[in-house]
Amino acid sequence: MARQRSLEPFLWLLFSAGGVLAALFLPVLVLHFGLAFPLGWLSAPSHGYLIEVLRHPLTRVLLFLVCALALFHAAHRFRYTLYDGLQIKHLYEVVNPICYGGAIVGSVIAAYLIFVIL
Repeated sequence: MARQRSLEPFLWLLFSAGGVLAALFLPVLVLHFGLAFPLGWLSAPSHGYLIEVLRHPLTRVLLFLVCALALFHAAHRFRYTLYDGLQIKHLYEVVNPICYGGAIVGSVIAAYLIFVIL
């Protein structure tokens, strides 16, 4: 009988990639759009320029990757917080689908907003 392969290495890959992308891009975005532009430290780009940047396919793919991988990073972190913090590792059949299902649903919503709405 063939042994079923674990998804654990793939989930750790998503966790790691999400952490790296979030650490690289989110602080810059928060610094610019949360502090520098509103406080007048830097001149804000025009609305038309931002729309043009967001309509570029590479920007959309990068934005989607940051959103989706950050969601999987958060799901993996939340899963192990529940396992270790609340000691509910025995409920993995409930915890795993909720955590990673939420990341999948969030990724689908992000894809819809980024690729369809924009």
